[in-house]
Amino acid sequence: MSFDILKTVIKGVVVLILVAILTGLIYWLLKVSQWSWMATYYPLLIKGLWLSLLLWIFSCVLGMILAIPIGLVQVTGPPWLAALAKGYCTVIRGTPLLLQLWLIYYGLGSLFPKIAMVFPEFRQDFMWLIRLDAFWYALLAFTLSFAGYEGEIMRGAFLGVPRGELEAARAFGMSPWKVLTRVWFPRAVRLVLPTLAGEVVLQLKSTPLAMTVTVMDLAGVVRNRITQDTYIVYEPLMLLAVIYMCLTFLTVWAFSYIEKKVPQKR
Repeated sequence: MSFDILKTVIKGVVVLILVAILTGLIYWLLKVSQWSWMATYYPLLIKGLWLSLLLWIFSCVLGMILAIPIGLVQVTGPPWLAALAKGYCTVIRGTPLLLQLWLIYYGLGSLFPKIAMVFPEFRQDFMWLIRLDAFWYALLAFTLSFAGYEGEIMRGAFLGVPRGELEAARAFGMSPWKVLTRVWFPRAVRLVLPTLAGEVVLQLKSTPLAMTVTVMDLAGVVRNRITQDTYIVYEPLMLLAVIYMCLTFLTVWAFSYIEKKVPQKR
């Protein structure tokens, strides 16, 4: 009986603490915080949000396209190719994303001007401006990183499909391509969906790293423009946190919806 009373007291204390925090936050938002800067900087915020979404979505899609063969080759490929794929995943997973981003931006990015010094015509084509835009280096770094993580996850997913299902498909006379596209890959995707949702969310929360290489994404606008111009720190950061929380909620909800719609077995 005393244990039940203790649980009730603890729950009441937790509720009171949460109510106090929420009340203080609402008071701060309504009475103390400053939001007059929104009228001036909302076009930059919209543009920054658009760049963040582009980085996130394209890096996930392109990274997943690379991850599928990386995972598959570790299961079915020749030993030397499987070793290369395994080594790639090991390097990507063993080094920080920020370091990878810097190596690509400052390493590969500094290579093109040196080439242009030797070959002046290198500056004449339309690709020159793309080569100088930090956005593409960030996209490349995020894509390669996502591919490394998802490649290892896809390897586990391919191995997780029961061998009996594959043997049954072959017994029906399916070609290796049909076995892969109609049985093996769909089952692997179904197995990997819960993990993939978490990886996509982590990729979303990694996009603010792009501001370290001058990309004016949402975090870059908040950190490098709004806070430096207005000396207002907490309100822009709170707005940034709310936006990322909303995007995370939508992502988790979308994957939960997909998991419910995808059948458990085929």
